[in-house]
Amino acid sequence: MSNPRVPPRQAPYSPQVEKSFQVIMPPGIPPLNIFRTLAHNERVLARVVQGGLLDRGSISVAQRELVILRACALCGAEYEWGVHVTAYHHQAGFNAAQIADTCASAITNSLWNEEQRSLLRMVDELHADATISGPTWQQLRTLFSDEQLIELVMLAGQYHAISFLVNSLQVENEAFAARFPASTP
Repeated sequence: MSNPRVPPRQAPYSPQVEKSFQVIMPPGIPPLNIFRTLAHNERVLARVVQGGLLDRGSISVAQRELVILRACALCGAEYEWGVHVTAYHHQAGFNAAQIADTCASAITNSLWNEEQRSLLRMVDELHADATISGPTWQQLRTLFSDEQLIELVMLAGQYHAISFLVNSLQVENEAFAARFPASTP
């Protein structure tokens, strides 16, 4: 998007905003447009930075990123999807076909293992119904602990909220970030 509804704040930033940027951004890397946009509300920025689930939690990077990519794709949040593809796809171990498939209206089962298919189904059901069906829950219970299930559901919800934010405020795509595949519905 090239015409943000709330333009990202420009430096100089308040000490509180600088502190938030130091927590969320690697040293020497300028803050992303989403964080500079959130900087218009310092309290919300601080809460988002403190409440994120990008730390080393109970799930793997690959599990985390699969949930994030699918949630963002289903919400049409190209900004957040693209940042995560660019920043984490090597760590997550996804190939180009899998990355593109996160944007498909229906996933290609042969691209994913059982665990990944269960996670994708979970995100799809949460997106469509705001809950997880009994059969999907039973499958997830065989693969994940209670601790992990709580993190996975919260992660899907968190990235729905982030998708609502970037879409509603029309946060401008980062120049370095991936874009949705041309065939995205």
